[in-house]
Amino acid sequence: MFDKLEDLVLHYQEIMNMLNEPDVCNDTKRFQKLMKEQSDLLPIVETYEEYKKTKQTIEDSLQMLSEESDEELREMAKEELSEAKNREEELATKLKIFLLPKDKNDDKNVVVEIRAGAGGDEAALFAAEIYRMYMHYAATRGWKTETIEMEDTGIGGMKHVNFTVSGAGAYSVLKYESGVHRVQRVPETESGGRIHTSTITVAVMPEADEVDVPDIPDTDIKIDVMRASGNGGQCVNTTDSAVRLTHLPTGIVIYSQTEKSQLQNKNKAFALLRTKLYDIELQKMRDARSAETLSQIGTGDRSEKIRTYNFPQGRVTDHRINLTLYKLDKIMDGDLQEILDALITADQAKKLSTLNDAA
Repeated sequence: MFDKLEDLVLHYQEIMNMLNEPDVCNDTKRFQKLMKEQSDLLPIVETYEEYKKTKQTIEDSLQMLSEESDEELREMAKEELSEAKNREEELATKLKIFLLPKDKNDDKNVVVEIRAGAGGDEAALFAAEIYRMYMHYAATRGWKTETIEMEDTGIGGMKHVNFTVSGAGAYSVLKYESGVHRVQRVPETESGGRIHTSTITVAVMPEADEVDVPDIPDTDIKIDVMRASGNGGQCVNTTDSAVRLTHLPTGIVIYSQTEKSQLQNKNKAFALLRTKLYDIELQKMRDARSAETLSQIGTGDRSEKIRTYNFPQGRVTDHRINLTLYKLDKIMDGDLQEILDALITADQAKKLSTLNDAA
């Protein structure tokens, strides 16, 4: 581990030197790439430097204990040694986490797809609430969101919705939201006061580009254009701006009408299609790497029941890590960070355990 860390420190120093070179400063693209790399390495370098200082403190304390006869100074050295050993362990774990294999998609923006499942109108209403929950959470992170397509029920619910979330590390955080979300509550139309259970599915996909899906043959695509429908302003139903793409090999159908021009809707539809095709390939790779799938906290199986939102008790339970929080109102308003942090920590712990078992 330490050889790799020393190499990273040397590489960091090389980057810092390059950033001061005139030809690099004048090359905007290269400069930005190096700045991104420098920013990614900085926490590792700082942690490693602190780790080395802590190791030195341990050595100094041990030497003092072996040479010093003054009891007061010996007690101070013992206290310092104990604190340094605890800190050394924390920093070593942190460095191991830094060196865990990275998901190449972690820095990507995401496309989130929410679909109403069992429960009819109640499921559609819950889908709309979860959509708003993610919108509020993204806003707290300073991330940008954009709705690609949506089918509403006319009574405030959503049969399905696709939207993008753009921001640093969006996929690294939101990928844990994929799965079945279950709601337990008394619907407004329930006169007997009985609690109903409904479900929705959430799919979080890394946004793909032409590099991820380089070529989609024209023969694999059927394109239909039509007039947009529903709420959308003066241009709705006046021009053939809406686009429906059908990917014949997979049967994926994408409908885009949120933009006023046909070209913009077509571009959006193709972007979503690339993302869905890329996600299919990722799912195949996850299935093939069963050991890796087992080392992760619910980021692969979309049919997995991951969370229950119980309204009568005001609680949210994440079943993957047995976490229950009694602040449902705040969570539904976008306060997701405590859950997501716990999922990330649990995922890292499992990966570290797997790594240690393999060592």
